Amino acid sequence: MSRKIIILFIISSVLLFFSCDKKQTANKNSANAEIKKGIAPVADNEIAVIEMEQPAFGTIKIELYSNIAPKMVARFKELADEGVYNGTTFHRINQSVIQGGDPFSKDDNPNNDGTGNSDKPDLQAEFSDIPFDTGIVGAARLGQDTNSANSQFFIMLKRESAFDKNYTIFGKVIEGMGNVRTIAGVNPKQGERPLENVVIKSVTILPKK
Repeated sequence: MSRKIIILFIISSVLLFFSCDKKQTANKNSANAEIKKGIAPVADNEIAVIEMEQPAFGTIKIELYSNIAPKMVARFKELADEGVYNGTTFHRINQSVIQGGDPFSKDDNPNNDGTGNSDKPDLQAEFSDIPFDTGIVGAARLGQDTNSANSQFFIMLKRESAFDKNYTIFGKVIEGMGNVRTIAGVNPKQGERPLENVVIKSVTILPKK
């Protein structure tokens, strides 16, 4: 009996070691993520136009910052051009953000909304010292992995200093912030998810006028 207890103790210790090591590695990756400092965002010569399916939610126009987050901007444009965002929803709405861009939100299973990404590889963090203020567009990620930005994005409803240097900023709303707030006021919700889908009709990349 004592031998079995010793074996179980050894196995438990090994599992605990690898679990702690994984957490420490994740924290280390987050702490060592490169942060671009003192660089002002420069708008691309193209903007993203989000057209909502419901007329009441209108249109949202976003300027994009390739000089701050070139990988995420390229990915956003690529997915928009491929139509990946068409038919997705703003599946997460709270006091700070509206979040969308999950291909899983196109299906009939509301329970998987927010858990999916595109079929393309995740992107490394592109942090900057730009403050997360109203209208800023950031790259969402799955879980705590710093380098898991992929397709999902969020739009800030207010200043949130806790987001600073912790998420990739890649754009800002330049027109339609009122529509963003209309979306943010949708009710009823189950937790943070609207019970009635808030559907993105299309995301189009157009020349900046």
